[in-house]
Amino acid sequence: MPIPPDARKKPADIKVRISTGAGVDIMWADQHSSHYDFAYLREQCPCALCDDERRKKETVAAHSHGGAGTLLPRPTARAAKAVGNYALQIDFSDGHATGIYSYDYLRTICPCEECAKAFRTQAS
Repeated sequence: MPIPPDARKKPADIKVRISTGAGVDIMWADQHSSHYDFAYLREQCPCALCDDERRKKETVAAHSHGGAGTLLPRPTARAAKAVGNYALQIDFSDGHATGIYSYDYLRTICPCEECAKAFRTQAS
């Protein structure tokens, strides 16, 4: 039997602020408000390619002694669109557009401490 969706991960209102570059603001059904800047969303892209890159960087970081990394311009968004009634897809300024950010995923990666405790520590 399928697990019912978590009602806290259902958006009540979504604002994607492409023209100002401010990011994405979501008011969730439980009245929690989340803000995601576009650079953060680009770092957290859930596509397989980005996930693989993150894992490689984590492995390299675990085996290195630091050092200066290459600074890249902060990505912004060129466009965004709804994917059905369950996700957003963002076209970033670096040309990347394959990540589909489900609302479930967005609530899980909400940058606030409250969501980190409620959603990210459960998965551990």
